[in-house]
Amino acid sequence: MNNKGLGPRIWTTLLMFGFFGQLAWIVENMYFNKFLYDTISGNSNHIAIMVATSAATATLTTIVMGALSDRIGRRKAFISVGYIFWGLSTIAFAFISTDAVAALFPNGDAVLIAATIVIVMDCVMTFFGATANDGAFNAWVTDVTNPSVRGKVDGVLAILPLLALLVIFGGFDGFVASGDWPVFYIVLGGIVILGGIAGFFLIDEPKPVRSGENYWKSVAHGFLPSTVKANPTLYLSLLTLAVFCTATQIYMPYFIIYIQRFLGIDAYALLLGVVILLASVASTLATRKADAKRLNAFFLPSLGIMAVGLILLFVFRAPVLVGIAGFVMMAGNLVFTGVLNAKIRDRTPLGKAGRFQGIRMIFYVLVPMVVGPFIGAAVIKESGITYEEFGIVRDVPTPEIFLAAAIVCAIAFLPLLLTLKRDKTEPPLSA
Repeated sequence: MNNKGLGPRIWTTLLMFGFFGQLAWIVENMYFNKFLYDTISGNSNHIAIMVATSAATATLTTIVMGALSDRIGRRKAFISVGYIFWGLSTIAFAFISTDAVAALFPNGDAVLIAATIVIVMDCVMTFFGATANDGAFNAWVTDVTNPSVRGKVDGVLAILPLLALLVIFGGFDGFVASGDWPVFYIVLGGIVILGGIAGFFLIDEPKPVRSGENYWKSVAHGFLPSTVKANPTLYLSLLTLAVFCTATQIYMPYFIIYIQRFLGIDAYALLLGVVILLASVASTLATRKADAKRLNAFFLPSLGIMAVGLILLFVFRAPVLVGIAGFVMMAGNLVFTGVLNAKIRDRTPLGKAGRFQGIRMIFYVLVPMVVGPFIGAAVIKESGITYEEFGIVRDVPTPEIFLAAAIVCAIAFLPLLLTLKRDKTEPPLSA
């Protein structure tokens, strides 16, 4: 573990791979949903199924590949090769359409088959992304940082998804608006590939510390009751993360669709761009001094701000007011995500960062992305608001998804309070 300040090379690697990875994850988490909804199927259950299967794939992959990177003692190859194939699998979506499927399967249900192909390819893309980003890159971040800088580092990493979304809105959303999905996928996939190639030359890897433990024992390590008992603050933090991220996943897969279809705001890219930019600045300013000693002070206020923002999104309809509510929600979300991930890194057992990335993914991705979108879909179905386009009936997300998210967000206070109480008594890990 690096006990000194981070140099320019490490910061460059953090920002580049964090940002390029988030470009790919934004495409996967938000634009695949829109792609499926706009071009293939307007059934919100298909979106929920895709999100859930992708989450399961990401979690299983991170558990297996994260432990393997611990076993080998290297992260660079997993990151660079993974990013290259991550980009290639993103480009593959340029060639998926109902017309192409109808030509290949003239007697089949083209919509159902095309939706199935999208879901399967999403899992393939997720396998490479989880290997490179969740399993290896996040473990590498833990390897090269220490508690004195993790609040700042994770605060910066937390805003990269929104900055990536801002770049996509400003530079690439025009392709989506005009229906030119192939160019969208090819260009963004190509950027991720270039990042993977650059990684071979840029990533400065710490001296490898190979685990002598049996591989499958290392895979199972984080699931053992003895491990949970030995690391109570870590697992309480992960439980808090699971509840919080479940609240986020209730509305996030449907966010763009809600703004465009329910509110009738076609310029959603501009609205969200302003919200993202302001929330990112606010989050960066708030977490710039979030070191190990100050970390706990951020938790309750940021979670409360997130909950208030969700309630305001449920209430407001006018674009300006929706923008203000979105800013409040996003700012709270970013700060809370950043400090909670820093706490999880601080409580991760030394030399075992890779295997614990998979455990983290269960709470960060699997549970939230299996439970959250189906709650959102149930709320949307209950409203019964639909419209028909090109013979396809499409569900319309309603404001109740934000109310449901606020309720789940409030539940997150319970494990959070237990986490903070336990953290005061549990001795810190050596840095």
